[in-house]
Order: sequence, then structure tokens, then C-alpha cells
Amino acid sequence: MSITMYHASVPVFTRLLNNLAAILQKAAAHAETKKIDPSVLINSRLYPDMFPLARQVYIATDNVKGCIARLAGQEPPRYEDVEMTFPDLVARLKKTVDFINTFKPEQINGTEDKDIELKFGRHELRMKGLPYLLELATPNVYFHLTTAYAILRHNGVDIGKNDFLGSNQ
Repeated sequence: MSITMYHASVPVFTRLLNNLAAILQKAAAHAETKKIDPSVLINSRLYPDMFPLARQVYIATDNVKGCIARLAGQEPPRYEDVEMTFPDLVARLKKTVDFINTFKPEQINGTEDKDIELKFGRHELRMKGLPYLLELATPNVYFHLTTAYAILRHNGVDIGKNDFLGSNQ
């Protein structure tokens, strides 16, 4: 059996974002139990020049919704980046999962050679669908999810590898 573009994207991203939502819920419970202002965790970063937890979630969800929409030939929805509570961040993750799960396999499959254009200010990046998915979007999602995990773990939230991977690992 060969893997399809759909199976390499939507189910993988769905699982990752759902796992992060569960991690954020554990972080919220941790903050409540330890009497920590949740904004301390949400604004925490690993190093002064790195983005805080909330921004890691924003970027991960932007990469996911952007990737799936672009592969399907649609414009990704815009989010306002205003979520600053654990429930709001979890809702953003769930909104993104709901969005990508509206796509059918036939909208994503066969996009390996699709031309993808990304604009970053005055810069443009052009690549084909398969390298976009495997070499840009997916690694970016993993980077920002891993960083979010590391921020919370560094701040004492009782999470581990199984939380990151999901319960059936």
C-alpha cells in the first residue's frame, strides 16, 4: 500500500493538534493546582529571543490550516491571534482540526506536483506540493508543537513523551 498526500497530512495534523490540546488542558490543570497565574505559562518562552507558548500554538495552527488549504487550492482562513487563555488556545486547535477535517481525500490526493506559492512580506517561495508538505509544513508544525511542549515541561507541567505522541503509542 502506498501513502497518499491526504493520509500524510490531515490525519497526522489532526492527531498532533489534538495531542497538543490535551497537553494544554493538563497545563491549565497544573496552573490551577499549583496556584500559578495561567498567563505565566502562556507567556513563557524557552529563551528570550524565542516566541512564547501562545505564539507557538498560533504558528502551528497557521501552518496546518495553510498547508491543507493550499494543497486543496483554497485560501487558508485567517485567525486573529488573540487567544490568551488555555481554553481559547484549545478552542483554536479544535477549530483548526475541524477545518482540516472538512477536506476530502480527493481534494488533497494527487497534489504532489501542485505548484504552491507562499508570500512572506516581500519574499516569495515556490515549491511543489510534496516537498511543501514533507519539507516545510510538517517540520514547521513539529517544531512549534515540540517547542510548546518544551515550554510547558520546562515550567513543571507533568507531561511526557506519551502526551506528545498520544495515548495509543
